[in-house]
Amino acid sequence: MPRGEPARGSFQRRLLLIFGMQLVAVTVVCLMGYYNVAPAAAVLLLIVIVSVLTWLATERAWRQVSALARWVGNWKEGQSDLDAQSDRLSQARGDVGTLARGFHNFASRIASYNERERNFTRDASHELRSPLTVIKMSTDMLSDEAGLSDFGKRSVQRIRRATREMESLVEALLILAREADNGQGEQDFIVNEVLRDELANAREMLHGHPIELQLEEPASFALHGSPRVFAVLCWQLIRHASQYTGQGVVQVTVTPGMVSVSATAGGEYDPPSSGQRGFEYAIAQRISERFAWPLSLHVQGGNRYVAEIRFPRPLPVSA
Repeated sequence: MPRGEPARGSFQRRLLLIFGMQLVAVTVVCLMGYYNVAPAAAVLLLIVIVSVLTWLATERAWRQVSALARWVGNWKEGQSDLDAQSDRLSQARGDVGTLARGFHNFASRIASYNERERNFTRDASHELRSPLTVIKMSTDMLSDEAGLSDFGKRSVQRIRRATREMESLVEALLILAREADNGQGEQDFIVNEVLRDELANAREMLHGHPIELQLEEPASFALHGSPRVFAVLCWQLIRHASQYTGQGVVQVTVTPGMVSVSATAGGEYDPPSSGQRGFEYAIAQRISERFAWPLSLHVQGGNRYVAEIRFPRPLPVSA
């Protein structure tokens, strides 16, 4: 064992010593009563005294463990008083000191990770969105340019669609990068209205591809959450369905408490394994896990697959 490192198991040995001494003391007192060395009342009194002293010694040994438990239960990032208490606990010898130092190092690593997360999301949000905004403004000005050839117009449209797709991807990645993003931008919104807007954007981004988007609305409901997160989730599933079908119809259906995205492949559909379902589906699945919207993918009829998003707490549209 390196020099200066506290002996492990010292707390257990301390308790063993306390209860061992209690056993010896009670045995001696009982023998004194058995051989009439002391009266019965004195024996009972001595047993009570030994028990009280044992409890006091155990409570004193347990006091540091209780303080450590309170510190762990009340710890919040950035609280200096808890940091000072952790410094005091880390000076303790034995197991309690080892636990206190371990928890303090772990809390410091969590705080550093959260700081890096905040810096990354802030910098990425600015450094990625700013050039995308410049590209969008430039394509808008180019599209209004007089005398632009047909080839130039098609190129501008492709750049515009790619820019919007990149914006959606950046937003999805930033949603997943932020640990405490669940409560930002939450409101009551109607699922059908968000889907209509999202399909209009999706049709523009899929322009030039042999894909037809359809929206079936046999039901309507509302949700409390982030409409942008919901739109990003649906767009990732639409992209995933469009890539697997290649051409044809991608249908989005709204049923009570559920939204499904279905597509029919040109031939026999071979469903990929859970680890090979594509980048879009992976993002959609991570968003569904983050916001507790269960997502499932299954095959119907051999060449038609359906992705279903279930919402455990739908709201009536009137709400």
